[in-house]
Amino acid sequence: MDVEKVDQYLMMSAKFFPENQLPFIRQALLGANEAQFSNVQFLQYKDPTIALILSLLAGTLGADRFYLGQVGLGLLKLFTCGGATLWALVDIFLIMGTTKEENMARLFQVLHLR
Repeated sequence: MDVEKVDQYLMMSAKFFPENQLPFIRQALLGANEAQFSNVQFLQYKDPTIALILSLLAGTLGADRFYLGQVGLGLLKLFTCGGATLWALVDIFLIMGTTKEENMARLFQVLHLR
């Protein structure tokens, strides 16, 4: 893959991935073929900031987990009122990292790396 295209893509999408994984993601994208890179460009990522806002406003209802597509955890969080709100408080600090990890997993799934 063209280095310039990969670098441009990473500049636009870096906020969706863990910072410590960006060099590995760059190498994976450089090794991708045109079809894979085209599929990557059409991926819709979850915004970590939106996940944080949902966690702050409706964390005890599991809205942040529903946003990430983790329906089982969302339902569990909803029925336990956020794990007696302890889970909701912990998620405020962890949800952005979880969102970035989920985005990276989606990217690697498209690149057939995991």
